[in-house]
Amino acid sequence: MIINTISQVLLGLFTIYVAYKFIQSIQLVPTQQAYIVERLGKYQKTLGPGFHALIPFFDRVKYRQDLREQTIEVEPQECFTQDNVKVEVDGVIYLAVTDAVNASYGITNYRFAAVQLAQTTTRSIIGTMNLDDTFEDRAIINKEVVKVLSEMEQAWGIRVLRYEIKNIVTPHTIQKAMERQMTAERDRRATIANSEGIMQSTINDAEGTKSEIINRSEGEMQRRINEAQGVAQEIEAIAEATAVSIEQIADALSSPKGKEAMQMRLAEKYINQLSKLARSQNDIIIPNDITNYDQIMDGLSLDKISIVPEKNKK
Repeated sequence: MIINTISQVLLGLFTIYVAYKFIQSIQLVPTQQAYIVERLGKYQKTLGPGFHALIPFFDRVKYRQDLREQTIEVEPQECFTQDNVKVEVDGVIYLAVTDAVNASYGITNYRFAAVQLAQTTTRSIIGTMNLDDTFEDRAIINKEVVKVLSEMEQAWGIRVLRYEIKNIVTPHTIQKAMERQMTAERDRRATIANSEGIMQSTINDAEGTKSEIINRSEGEMQRRINEAQGVAQEIEAIAEATAVSIEQIADALSSPKGKEAMQMRLAEKYINQLSKLARSQNDIIIPNDITNYDQIMDGLSLDKISIVPEKNKK
């Protein structure tokens, strides 16, 4: 009776085990996943997304690889720069599995290996830089780490997308020294900027004074030129008017009775000038011999006037 009970229990357990294996042989692979199947301990095939049925007791899923991009934290580590300053550096690796087989059999743990390789590469690169360069050349460090990791892509079945340094932490003493250095640098730049501003202001003032003097001198020169041109034009106009009047007088004298008319005009001018010489309205100025009027008029005759040639004017 006991034997029969034990047999029935064992048979039930075996049935359950067989049913479990049959259920386990049915695989539903999600998108962006890859399952590595081994048959009797040997690689058989890679299952892509979808429904798959395996052979019970012979096939089994050994590895499940995620093909999506992964973010792996690189823990902080101590590094020494070329000028013997200790810094603490951490970062982030972005990678994705491209070959599920190599990612499963090429290395035991590609995530751990990528982190270790990134840390050792970062230490070696920072060891060749001064402290100031590590802050300024982060892009160079990132590029070199990606370059080193890329050399293992085919063997590990992964693709390194990028590497970014998160923080570079220095000791407090170094931070204070850097703060003092930055303060001194800012003060130096402020002093230089102030001196350059004063210099530029002085130059601008000098340029303004120079321009003002030039403008004044040019204005004065133009004023004198304009006055000289005005005087020249006035003289020219007077000369032209005088020439015209002389020509008109010459024409009048050459006409009949022209000399008699001019003689009468001269006599009128003579009498007017005598009246102007009087000191008051009650004074009268008369010639010495007023009775000899014809002699006076004969003195004003145009015939007494002789024209001296130009060569004898000297």
